Amino acid sequence: MLSLLFVFLVLKPALLLCSLTDPVCFFRVKDKKNPEGDKDIDCSFSIHTEHRYMKNDYFSGNLDKQLTPKNVHLIFSLYFAMEEINRNPHILPNISLLVDIKCNLIADQKRSGLSAKRSENFPNYYCRNQRKYLIVLTGPMWVLPATLGPFLYMSRTPQLYYGHFQPLLNVHEQFPYLYQTSPKDTSLPLAMVSLLVYFRWNWVGVIISNEDRGIQFLSELREEMQRNIVCLAFVSIITNDNFSYFKMFKQYYKQIMMSSAKVVIVYGDKDSNLQWNFILQKSVEIRRIWVSMSQFDRITIIGDFLLNSFHGTLIFSHQISEMSSFKQFMQTVHPSNYSNEISLVRLWWIYFKCSLSSSNCKKLKNCSTTTLLKWIFSHKFGMSMSDSSYNLYNAVYAVAHSLHEMLLQQVDIWSENPGKGLEFDSWQMFSLLKNIQFVNPAGDLVNMNQKTKQDTEYDIFYITDFNQHFGLKVKIGKFSGHSTNDQKLCISDEMIEWATNFRQTPPSICSRPCRPGHRKSPQEGKAICCFDCNPCPENEISNMTNMDHCVKCPDDQYSNAKQTHCLKKVMTFLAYEDPLGMCLAGLALCFSSLTAAILAILFKYQDTPIVKANNQVLSYVLLISLIFCFLCPLLYLGHPHMATCILQQTSFAIVFTVAISSVLAKTITVVLAFKVTVPDRRMRWLLASGAPNFIIPICTVIQLILCGIWMGTSPPFVDEDVHAEHGHILIVCNKGSVIAFHFVLGYLGSLSLASFTVAFLARNLPDTFNEAKYLTFSMLVFCSVWITFLPVYQSTKGKATVAVEIFCILASSAGLLFCIFAPKCYIILFKPQINSFHKFRNIHLKDENIH
Repeated sequence: MLSLLFVFLVLKPALLLCSLTDPVCFFRVKDKKNPEGDKDIDCSFSIHTEHRYMKNDYFSGNLDKQLTPKNVHLIFSLYFAMEEINRNPHILPNISLLVDIKCNLIADQKRSGLSAKRSENFPNYYCRNQRKYLIVLTGPMWVLPATLGPFLYMSRTPQLYYGHFQPLLNVHEQFPYLYQTSPKDTSLPLAMVSLLVYFRWNWVGVIISNEDRGIQFLSELREEMQRNIVCLAFVSIITNDNFSYFKMFKQYYKQIMMSSAKVVIVYGDKDSNLQWNFILQKSVEIRRIWVSMSQFDRITIIGDFLLNSFHGTLIFSHQISEMSSFKQFMQTVHPSNYSNEISLVRLWWIYFKCSLSSSNCKKLKNCSTTTLLKWIFSHKFGMSMSDSSYNLYNAVYAVAHSLHEMLLQQVDIWSENPGKGLEFDSWQMFSLLKNIQFVNPAGDLVNMNQKTKQDTEYDIFYITDFNQHFGLKVKIGKFSGHSTNDQKLCISDEMIEWATNFRQTPPSICSRPCRPGHRKSPQEGKAICCFDCNPCPENEISNMTNMDHCVKCPDDQYSNAKQTHCLKKVMTFLAYEDPLGMCLAGLALCFSSLTAAILAILFKYQDTPIVKANNQVLSYVLLISLIFCFLCPLLYLGHPHMATCILQQTSFAIVFTVAISSVLAKTITVVLAFKVTVPDRRMRWLLASGAPNFIIPICTVIQLILCGIWMGTSPPFVDEDVHAEHGHILIVCNKGSVIAFHFVLGYLGSLSLASFTVAFLARNLPDTFNEAKYLTFSMLVFCSVWITFLPVYQSTKGKATVAVEIFCILASSAGLLFCIFAPKCYIILFKPQINSFHKFRNIHLKDENIH
């Protein structure tokens, strides 16, 4: 106990930071010998006045005869309030409030019926010379005021109900003589949902009693849950019909056990079948966290808590200020201060373990005040007032302040009629009482007007079994419904860690939270709290748990691997420094150098038959155009600019047009040369005039016109491709007008097809140095490369697209170069004996002799 006390003293300053009032925690004694447990007993307190000061001794008769283990807390709170009022000269000077107590009336009524001793059970029922009561305080069970009401109304005696607020008693047409002191639970649904949100419980069950109050609470709770995305796993409405209840008992139990909800809210009338539902389930361990109100904070017949749970119970109780004077009052509540009546002695003997004198059963031994105080402050009713007791305390003060107002109004009547006795009118006092407002000795503002009452404030307690005979009750927070700021709920994490094991219990959720990088996907036909977690789509992120939608990264950013953050994209292009760019640039320079070398060889051996045989001028033009074709890829490397983008497309289009038209001209030249069999035919003139050479400028001019239209309407420009490569922004040259670009490519394709067709038709023309077959094969390679290029170009992304385009330019140009000029260079360099006019003449004569 010393170590426990030390821990409590260390944690208390942290709790004060949260403005939580005492008591912070206390132990409750659970008496298994008690045959009825903590069950409330109905008590009515009939208030009347005496025009003199009455000492404490007056209470002895009432106290000794009425005090039982069930009503002791109510009676102590009542006498405490009356002694404070009677000693205070500023409220009712020279007037004392007195009371007659009658308890257990409902049980007596069931035993004796209404016909027997009505005058005893219901004050003022018969009009005889008996005491006139101002008001009757009834409770804590609502059945008592509902039963007494008609009889009190006949005797014109109003009643004040001090139990928990009951909507049925608030119907003025049915109970015009009754008023309730307890506040409505206007903020209880919001308070409970706020607690669920704090602990991140979004999957809960609800058990209510089948009455108007329970249905209204469920309706308000649903609204608050929808606002805070908390879902109902199940709703059990406990019927009030006993036959139907026992028929459905297994269904109620199965509904709790089959549900995955770990938290269950309990609300309703504590005297209904709702309490039996939990008493009957005591034998089965239900591992749930119960959340309820103070009415269910009670001990059962077998000596444990009504809402007993392995994980503990959370109780919402109306906020009550601690009154140190009440503790001092409890010190005087000892048999020696009142009388030695057997009822009081027996109570002390039962609870304080005092021994009885063998000679006189009314006298106690071994029962010192110190021993009593140690026990009384550890007992459930010795630490502070309960909700009902506090309401009763305020009800007595409300009566006193109403009488005070009547005294102020009757000052003039006294002065005009000296010596006349003062009489209080019950109904006048009752009308004043319903609108009275005052500050009680504890410092709390008490407003009796139900219409102007603010939202209720609640203390939140955690209750669990400490061991077999003791229970632990700890205040862990509070809720203020009328708080102006958003922080209406105040919880002490230190007390939660010390007293509870909520942090270790499985969370009460329908679905596990979706981690960052995932989004919620609702499950069809289920509550919003039930969902699947799906990864975010590409280039979208979620950086919080349970996000409904992923957020798309801006165009200049990309998502990381876990899809939780957007990262800045890196600017990229096919640079010379890249290995791929370096390799392509080297190939381009090598091929252009090789082409220049071939041009030099042909120029050196220009007088040989193989060079002269196929129009050497066209060969020179083709080789020069191929040199520029090989140099074109250099414009595709490096950081693109406006000038390089325009030169890329125009140079590629023009130099390839020159190359293809040169091949076409060479092919037509071959065809004309072998078709000229008659000297005066027109074809001979065409060949002699060099007409095939005009094909090159004509075709080139057409391409220049197309390029001019392209550049004039929508020229290429520098663009950023943010989607081509993950994590990179590719700097590319946008083609501009797509239509113009396809016209240029279509024109090149038409020339290539025409050259291939003519070369294919002339492939079998006989001659020693006829290059028609080589032209045919070169155009086949050229067309094959660019036909293959189209699907490959569409399927690649990023820098690979540029690399594929460069590769096709180099491959098609190399195809033309090697297919046409490799055989010639081989003959020139390695078979010079063939490349001579003498050998050529011998071959020609041999052919003539054959013919």
